Amino acid sequence: MRHLRWLLAASALLVASRNAPAQQAAKAAPPPGYAGSATCVDCHKKEIGGFMASPKGKLLMQHPRDEKERLGCESCHGPGKQHAESGGEERGALIYFSKKTKTPVAERNAACLQCHEKTARVFWKGSAHESRNVACTDCHTMMHPESERANLRKDNVMATCARCHATQVAKQTHYSHMPVAQGKMECTSCHNPHGSPNEKLLIATSTNETCYTCHMEKRGPYLWEHAPVVESCANCHDSHGSAHEKMLKVSRPRLCQQCHASSGHPIAPRGTTLPADAQFVFNRQCSTCHFNIHGSNHPNGAYFNR
Repeated sequence: MRHLRWLLAASALLVASRNAPAQQAAKAAPPPGYAGSATCVDCHKKEIGGFMASPKGKLLMQHPRDEKERLGCESCHGPGKQHAESGGEERGALIYFSKKTKTPVAERNAACLQCHEKTARVFWKGSAHESRNVACTDCHTMMHPESERANLRKDNVMATCARCHATQVAKQTHYSHMPVAQGKMECTSCHNPHGSPNEKLLIATSTNETCYTCHMEKRGPYLWEHAPVVESCANCHDSHGSAHEKMLKVSRPRLCQQCHASSGHPIAPRGTTLPADAQFVFNRQCSTCHFNIHGSNHPNGAYFNR
């Protein structure tokens, strides 16, 4: 029985070895309308050199995992036989990805989404970036490596986002800011640039839920809840950075006095006369007394005091 099994295995191996050249030839032959990556290399040597150094190039050109990836250059650019036979004069069915190309953004993005349509890209259709005609290649580059991961157009996530969101990135230079520049988090720690069912492309269902992923101590539940805190952390804080402590939108106590009247509190230094609309607490902050401003579980904490 063991000898018979060995004979069957040997015969199967022999048949496979005889059919291997034919199978390799079939795999090597490009489908109708396709020219093959070897044809692309003949004219685009400079582009191919940079592409082969990128993670995507190493995958498509050296280690394809399926028939789609075995098309190499044409797996993204589409069939190029007509383009090659015309000596580059005719575009044919090729897809171009440069900004100056006449290929519609939707067509360019569809070429990327044929492989990258799952996980983080599930909500791309109808997202803020898709509806504003943002192309995948506005943030990512395939032909040469610029970043260590994600094929980003710039060195890191913040630099890539800064190409459009300069105001938000500039706030990172303020006195109080998120630790993005320090490498402790990224723009994508709070936002999903490929689409989200939530406002502002947030990764969580609301502003508060997004903040709670790091600031769990502010979640509660509390016996006494501060209404603006429950509504949104952004009522008091600028999440991208601020010139005030704790990323507050306005310095204290003026932040509190946007909602709370100052009656009953000392609002002017002794011996001075101020206009009626000049409100500030002299030499103190509201949180000096109302310390647990995010919420309190103390039986006497209705005023969020200590």
